[in-house]
Amino acid sequence: MTLNLRSSLALALFASATALLPNVSSAQAKPTVIEGDTLNIGNLNAPKKGVFNIVLKGEPTTLNPITSTDLYSSTVHAFTCDTIMARDPDTYEWIPGIAERAETSADGKTITFRIRKGATFHDGKPVTAEDIKFSYDVIFDNNYNAAHKRPYYENFEKAEIVDPMTVKFTVKEPYFRNFDTLAATYVLPKHIYGNAEEGKKKNKTVVCSGPYKFDKYDQGQSITVVRNNEWYGRTLPQSKGEYNFERVRFRFIKDENIILETLKKGDLDYFDDITPEAFTKKAVGPEWGKTVQKIKTQNLSPKDYAFIGWNLKRPLFKDREVRHALTMLVNREEMIQKFRFGMSLPATGPWYQQSEYADPSVKAVKFDPKGAVELLKKAGWTDTDKDGVLDKVLDGKKTDFRFTLQYGNKDTEKYWVLIQNDFKKVGIDLQLQLLEWNAFVKNLQNGDFDALTLRWGAGSVLIDPKQIWHSESAVKGGSNFIDYRNPEVDKLIDQARTEFDKEKRKATLRKVYKMIAEDYPYVFLWNDKDILYAHSNKIGKPKDTFKYDVGATYWWSAQ
Repeated sequence: MTLNLRSSLALALFASATALLPNVSSAQAKPTVIEGDTLNIGNLNAPKKGVFNIVLKGEPTTLNPITSTDLYSSTVHAFTCDTIMARDPDTYEWIPGIAERAETSADGKTITFRIRKGATFHDGKPVTAEDIKFSYDVIFDNNYNAAHKRPYYENFEKAEIVDPMTVKFTVKEPYFRNFDTLAATYVLPKHIYGNAEEGKKKNKTVVCSGPYKFDKYDQGQSITVVRNNEWYGRTLPQSKGEYNFERVRFRFIKDENIILETLKKGDLDYFDDITPEAFTKKAVGPEWGKTVQKIKTQNLSPKDYAFIGWNLKRPLFKDREVRHALTMLVNREEMIQKFRFGMSLPATGPWYQQSEYADPSVKAVKFDPKGAVELLKKAGWTDTDKDGVLDKVLDGKKTDFRFTLQYGNKDTEKYWVLIQNDFKKVGIDLQLQLLEWNAFVKNLQNGDFDALTLRWGAGSVLIDPKQIWHSESAVKGGSNFIDYRNPEVDKLIDQARTEFDKEKRKATLRKVYKMIAEDYPYVFLWNDKDILYAHSNKIGKPKDTFKYDVGATYWWSAQ
């Protein structure tokens, strides 16, 4: 399953404001301004009715928008929480949202947002500059655990209230994504989450300002949200064809076979995490193409990737050549052909290889058991007691090469069994441990694992690896939970973050990509080539996908 790193759902932009150029000295330099409404890209005649049933393969660890990290909670937040600005799924540009105007100073040192009058939270209280300031300040509140967000916000000095509807952010350090970071910030009510002791307890509900508001949470079953008729966006031209359903129900179903049967029965409307195996072998029969559809399409959205991560605090995994050997023992080509039906690419590095910021010279590590054995021998791993398991003296103690791989999705188990068998052939005793999702995330956050496997969400088209790969992110609650540390990688990441020339930044990030790939901190498993999803005939849609997003928020009830 995916730990979410993505900003919230996209909408559309009037003029680009992502180029915050510091130290601009030209007399002609002008502020960059985003304001004004845009044309709607949805169906203006879409009926406003019905229930949209979406499946989640796991239950959110929390619905608290300050501390949540997983994809399940972010899927709910995409319907319930506004960000300061919005993205267009066809252009990837920013447009006004809850902020009706954004202005970046000519020197890039201040960013000012003017809040739209009439915007309210789900409890009816108005959105003000106080709430925008709080939404920023709370990220650094140690009473909350939002360490995973801090790498993006650390370049700001402060947020100031100019007037009740205007807030100004002062830039401390130049960063090419400063505007993006603020624009993608969830707008949170200070009166709900301002008291941390009380706010931290709000895990089974959510109060924001978005197009749907929380209705009920049926533990172990579903979350239901209801159309927010007071949402300010319903009066905006760009949103008239969006968020058309009366209710959205997020149903928790872990087993993919059950998901497909539920789809066929008409009790689900959308499944966006269908595996290539299910798409090819299971999504067949008389219902498919009639009452339920499966879609294979492509767009320019960032692609997530699957991985196995080694806990680098464990002595077993401290040796780079040992990690290289472990990667050589993972037969990704067989997995892709056998379980993914050729719809994925062997991953080559720390983000999706289709990105222009990925070094194309880095190739996927080939399956090579003989080569792996040689590397392990050079690292001192041999079977001294002839018990079939490699061993070595570590920290003065004879240690067997034995460890546990944790995972949170039963559907993926076939991959790990295959790896387990290949490891056993060379003398590595791999134990498999399936955990309930919340327990899995708890172990991850506490560093209580040898190795684990999951997927990183796609992130932004504009790559910034600090959240996952910088040593400053190797803190409790941070995303560098494997404790990867490389001073040269840190230096290059910091350099890229302050580089506003795209081509220069691209060259730097390609170096980062190559260096991390050659440190083997993960087994980078695969990148998907296609967008796969399934939906019932009870929904209508403008098209299979927009340029940067499938665009499910533009769908409507066709019955």
